[in-house]
Amino acid sequence: MNKGTAIVGFLLCFMAGMALMWGIDRGAGGGHSASAEATQEYVAGGTWDHSDASVPVSSKDPTWGNPNAPVTLVLFSDFECPFCSKVETTLTQLREQYGPQKLRIIWKSNPLPFHKNARPASVAAETVFRMKGPEAFWKFHELAFQNQRALTPENFEQWAAQAGVDKAKFKAAYDKQEFAAKVDADLAAGKAAGVSGTPASFINGILLSGAQPIDKFKQVIDEQLKAADAAIKAGTKPEKVYAKLSQENKAKAPPPANRDQAQQEDKTVWKVPVGTSPTKGPETALVTIIEWSDFQCPFCSRVVPTLDEVVKTYGDKVRIVWKDNPLPMHPRAEPAAELAREARAQKGEAGFWAAYDLLWKNQQKLTDDDLLGYAKELGLNVDKVKTAILDKKYGAEITADQDLADELQASGTPHFFINGRRLVGAQPIEKFKAVIDEEIKKAQELLGKGVAAKDLYNEIIKDGKTPPPPEKKTVDAAPAEAAWKGNDKAKVVMQIFSDFECPFCKRAEDTVAQVEKAYGDKVKIVWRHKPLPFHKNAMPAALAAEEAKKQKGNEGFWKMHDALFKGAGTPDAFARTTLEKYAEEQGLDLGKFKSALDTEAHKKFIESESGVADKAGISGTPGFHIAAAGKAEGYFISGAQPFPKFKKMIDLVIKESGAAKK
Repeated sequence: MNKGTAIVGFLLCFMAGMALMWGIDRGAGGGHSASAEATQEYVAGGTWDHSDASVPVSSKDPTWGNPNAPVTLVLFSDFECPFCSKVETTLTQLREQYGPQKLRIIWKSNPLPFHKNARPASVAAETVFRMKGPEAFWKFHELAFQNQRALTPENFEQWAAQAGVDKAKFKAAYDKQEFAAKVDADLAAGKAAGVSGTPASFINGILLSGAQPIDKFKQVIDEQLKAADAAIKAGTKPEKVYAKLSQENKAKAPPPANRDQAQQEDKTVWKVPVGTSPTKGPETALVTIIEWSDFQCPFCSRVVPTLDEVVKTYGDKVRIVWKDNPLPMHPRAEPAAELAREARAQKGEAGFWAAYDLLWKNQQKLTDDDLLGYAKELGLNVDKVKTAILDKKYGAEITADQDLADELQASGTPHFFINGRRLVGAQPIEKFKAVIDEEIKKAQELLGKGVAAKDLYNEIIKDGKTPPPPEKKTVDAAPAEAAWKGNDKAKVVMQIFSDFECPFCKRAEDTVAQVEKAYGDKVKIVWRHKPLPFHKNAMPAALAAEEAKKQKGNEGFWKMHDALFKGAGTPDAFARTTLEKYAEEQGLDLGKFKSALDTEAHKKFIESESGVADKAGISGTPGFHIAAAGKAEGYFISGAQPFPKFKKMIDLVIKESGAAKK
């Protein structure tokens, strides 16, 4: 792949940040679904070949779902790409909603050249697939994305073993690169299909680039389900549906240049408030450009000269508004944002934009000492800047910007709204001008109708699209015997539906700890069992935790809970000897403990808790229900989402319930 293609690929990988998750990385969440119970569906179809489809696939590809499912989603992905990690949450939700009889998901490796660990990971995953089949592949795949920053040959061996592959045989095959040719074949298939970045999803041949919002996926899937039904009624055999529809969709698709143009011509206006954010340009400007950005993001720095040219070209006709979205993979972005906001506090808007210019000029030097040096250069009170950085003085304002970005599905950076119209990524000046010129004409028409210049922006967005409300679910009250921690009298209750063997549940534990630290006795945390059927160790682990609770109450439960999650992911983590070792270390009656596991004494209770989740429509783990005490309806968070997502929901409950005053 040449340098130009690599740059395009990197840009598209970045632009995939339109997912939910974490500002756009605002972290990517993840989750596990009970629909993965259909692991047997991986191999149920035997050998099959759909080489006549627009994106050819076969049983030689890792597959989830029925080979004759009416909708096929072919995912070209990269184990090291952060946006590929984010789209995994969306795929989990799609599995839950559609199931293996309606949806088939197929993996194709597309390691980008600038991700040095991506190709080795792909070769390792392919080796696991060839040696043990689809179920083992998806287990390895899950561990690789869970540990995305630790893609090493040593870890590949460990994950292969956890997936059920003989470690020595894996190492021998991996070292010889026996199955590397399949990765090359996938890359070639991706190139032929027009893939230049990751993730890239083809739904019955229809391309969705990047980690798009789940609604985009559902819209295409629902349309294709209808098309498949019509094709079958017209006489197409189920096994021929994918080839037929993918070819038809390919024929209808515009060429890449026109497709990109169509994406940029989206004229949807979103209701995006300016708020109290830093601005450059007059309130009476004909066009307001709101940008979410990150001082450490290379693509954000790339668009700075473009914005400078916009200002130079249009002058007072344009107003630029800055909103922060420091991504978690950029640890120095948040301290840099603190400096810029403190500069504004000390020297007004001019102070902010002076700091802005200096930070971009020195983007590779953002240590605390560097930032304090810039503060001195800007003529700021250095002690106040130091305090702002250390105390995260503007953390609430920055989080508010990130929350708004999350609501607007604008979690990648840079991300723009031009008079409410979305423009994603470091686009060339021509893309900006095309939208700006159209918006200037619209604004001038409004002026001609008598709208005051200072009211233009609000008039333009007043009927704009607003984000959907947060998801809610109604959950039966926890029984008295359910384990809990925190304040039993708290006005806010967070129920955790979890599975001790689920890696996403383990990942979410750090966020739960952040909730405890941030809210203290304002929140009661309740555990609800949801052992997924394809996690064979989840039930024994849940039984162990319940027996610990029976013998030593809540304290005993949480000690066992901590031990189980600490060991999760290691060999023999849930072996009977390991569980007994935990029991002995925690001072439990070992005889009673063994008997409880042998007789599955607490299984009925655990299954009843899982039934509560099923009744509420919670099919995957982890799932979090956050509500006012005594209320069945509450906000729902699916997957291992970042702390700001929890903070937003908890704060909403506190505000709505009046708990803040009590």
